[in-house]
This record gives sequence, C-alpha cells and structure tokens, in this order.
Amino acid sequence: MEIQLPDIEEIKLEDVLIKRRSIREYSSAPLTLRELSHILFAAYGITDERGFKTVPSAGATYPLEIYVNVRDVIGVEEGVYKYIPERHSIVRVLEEEVGHELALAALRQMFIAVAPIVLIIAADYERTISVYGDRGFRYVYMEVGHVAQNVYLMATSLGLGTVSVGAFYDDEVKEILKIKEHPLLLMPVGRKIE
Repeated sequence: MEIQLPDIEEIKLEDVLIKRRSIREYSSAPLTLRELSHILFAAYGITDERGFKTVPSAGATYPLEIYVNVRDVIGVEEGVYKYIPERHSIVRVLEEEVGHELALAALRQMFIAVAPIVLIIAADYERTISVYGDRGFRYVYMEVGHVAQNVYLMATSLGLGTVSVGAFYDDEVKEILKIKEHPLLLMPVGRKIE
C-alpha cells in the first residue's frame, strides 16, 4: 500500500539556522503525517519537472535511498517504509518497526528506539561511481551531508529535534532493514523535551 504525503508549506530559513541543534531526547508524543511529509521532502524531495531534488547530486546521479522506521506517526501503521520521491509517497517494506534493533546496532544509542521516526539514509554507490569512478564515493558522502542538513533544518522549523548518527554496524543495519543499499546515516526525529 502506498501512502500519499501532504503538500509542503513555506518556512523562514534564517530563524531555523539560528535554532538548529542536535537533539537526542524526544517526548512520547507522536508525529503527524504532515510532519513526516515535510521531513521526507526536505531529505530527498523532487523540486521540479526535470526530477531535480532538494539536494545537489554529482551529475544528478542521486545514489541515495531514504527509508523511514515509523514507530509513532498518527494515521500511519508501524513499520519500515521506503520514500518514493517521484510520487512524494511512502511504501511499507517491513510490517514491524525496528527502532529497538536499530538502537542496538548503533552501539546501544537507545534514544533511537524511542524516536517516533528514524530516517535511514542508504546509498547505491554504483549509480555515482559508474559515472565518476572511485571519486564517486566522495560525491556520495557529500550528498548524504546535504540530506542530513536539510533534515536538521526542516525538523527545527517544525519544532522537532534530530541528530545524525553515524556510529553503527553497517551489516547489522543492512540485515535489520533487509536492504541491498549501504546504510550511511541514521536520523531519529521526534518532539523535543522542553
């Protein structure tokens, strides 16, 4: 089943840049479908009819895939979903949410387990290295950084918190999600504890 996500609203960038911080503690409140929509669009949404996305990509090769572990989003069943930028929608690829397993694979960073959502940014290196050779690896890592900053800024604009988590066992995360791409970054997102 595919879930269509709501349209995106405008935000003021200057306010967000000043407030952006890494947040590792989240309240127990769920996220809304609108918030999930905005986060995913910021990460890798399509911005024009040519297929360009919210982040720069070497040669527009777009080697990344965005998965999201949904633990607590109003109106969305738990599970792991794949973001489909071309339709701004998500498709469930695993029926059970795996936040606890991701937290254990991320060196027991248990705040991951309680976040309402966790983005998993993974790469299909071949899309970029087939064009740029080994230098393509560098371009993929740059692109992941662009995605992470967009997610930080969007989360901040929505009054949410996130943090980039790069400390995890790659093979374990890959096995948990049953994906062929290489996981590069985890980003839990939730409501900040005030």
